[in-house]
Amino acid sequence: MNFKSTIVKLYFMLVNSDGKVNQGEIAMGKKMIQAEGIAESEFNRQLESLTGREGTALYAECLTDLKRLKTEQQIRCIAWLCVMANADGFMDRTEWQFIYKIYHKELHLPLDQIMEVQKELNRLTRDNIQSNPVFVVASPRVNSFSVS
Repeated sequence: MNFKSTIVKLYFMLVNSDGKVNQGEIAMGKKMIQAEGIAESEFNRQLESLTGREGTALYAECLTDLKRLKTEQQIRCIAWLCVMANADGFMDRTEWQFIYKIYHKELHLPLDQIMEVQKELNRLTRDNIQSNPVFVVASPRVNSFSVS
């Protein structure tokens, strides 16, 4: 599994984890696909294919995909999740639990490295991403994702 498809799945799961998709998360998704070189059409196609999938199975698939990535890519995925979760100015408890479970309990990634990459992504999205119109659709027709 490759980095780009894994990060799209994680984006989908995160923005739907609290049951509501907000404009900040959508805007950050636009910036993420620009930064990671993901084509808008491919991103939207993948999001649509994830709609309606059972949350537990999708989570397990994401974990398998993440474990196949290099540690640096895993850290970058988690850092993107943190940036997206904070895009609306507040990280929802459900979003935090989702992120924590993956990085700490499943992958055992170092928080300090995640925070460094998160700072880099915050700078990148604030300063260097062009504001090209990209329309990202995350469908609300998804099952909730349990992080228990």
